[in-house]
Amino acid sequence: MNDMRLTERNMTDHKIKMQARGVDVFYGHDQAIKNVDVDIEDNTVTAFIGPSGCGKSTFLRCLNRMNDTIDVCRVTGDIRLDDEDIYDPQVDPVQLRAKVGMVFQKPNPFPKSIYDNVAYGPKIHGLATNKAELDEIVEKSLRRAAIWDEAKDRLDQPGTGLSGGQQQRLCIARAVATNPEVLLMDEPCSALDPIATAQVEELIDELRERFSVVIVTHSMQQAARVSQKTAFFHLGELVEYGETSQIFTNPQDTRTESYITGRIG
Repeated sequence: MNDMRLTERNMTDHKIKMQARGVDVFYGHDQAIKNVDVDIEDNTVTAFIGPSGCGKSTFLRCLNRMNDTIDVCRVTGDIRLDDEDIYDPQVDPVQLRAKVGMVFQKPNPFPKSIYDNVAYGPKIHGLATNKAELDEIVEKSLRRAAIWDEAKDRLDQPGTGLSGGQQQRLCIARAVATNPEVLLMDEPCSALDPIATAQVEELIDELRERFSVVIVTHSMQQAARVSQKTAFFHLGELVEYGETSQIFTNPQDTRTESYITGRIG
């Protein structure tokens, strides 16, 4: 019985949520990403690490077509969410971004109330038919982002009035309010103090029970703490991808080893 449970768990651990094959990204004539293949697993935190300018954030933005907003940017290759080509002309990028949410480096709450920040996505995507349903989504999202207790008595106050760490958790609540399947985080703690960082890291660990989480981080310690899978980027290439413990203790590529030991980066 135990063996069967273990097998079942291993199978669910390794369901592929997103898959990228042969992805290239160009800004005009400059190539920023070269032939990247990677699988993003469900209910897993995947960390993208590497030196500044190595392409990790550029690649992250391919996963919800944020690069579409940059005129000179061109993405080629194949990226799939649950085996659906996200760059298919039939796919609406707005609907895609409801499924693949994003949290940015600097907390960026809308200039609206805390309630309206979280309610915005569910409203435009028609996820609530009345005020009571919207109230429930807002509360559930704020609870998932571990900020309900701090926000519940000030829902009508501006989100911009919160502290930096609270604002970032509000942005996480806003991202999860559309019930995404994947949550992308682009250096979500780089503007936060150590206490707020610890709170967000703890939250990331809880969120992976419901979502597939991909985090870009400049902190190797953070990658080691929060992720199960790590991808190391260098000069636009995905050098190495595997279990986080293996990448940090027994890297297969000399460039990965040089980065982890501080010789490059």
